[in-house]
Amino acid sequence: MIVRIMGEGQFSLGSAELDRLNELDNQVVAAVARSDGDGFTKGLQAMISLVKSQGKPVGASELVSSDIVLPDPDLSLEEARGLFTGEGLIPG
Repeated sequence: MIVRIMGEGQFSLGSAELDRLNELDNQVVAAVARSDGDGFTKGLQAMISLVKSQGKPVGASELVSSDIVLPDPDLSLEEARGLFTGEGLIPG
C-alpha cells in the first residue's frame, strides 16, 4: 500500500502496519467527532510517525499513485472535519 504524506513524500507500507494505521485513523475520526483538538493532533501525528518509521520511502523518480493520502500535520481540527468522517481516510 502506498501512503502519501502531504509535503513529505510517499511510503510503501505493509499490511500489519496498515492495520495499525487504520486503528489510528479510527481514533482520529472519533476525536474529530468529539471536537477533541488535542486527541486529533496527537492521533494525526501518530499516523504520520507510523508511516515514516515503518514505511519504506518511495523514490522521487518512481511514479506510483497513492492509495492513501495523509494531510499535512498542521491541519486544523476544522479542516479535518471534512476528511475524518465515517470510515476516515482508510476504509474498513
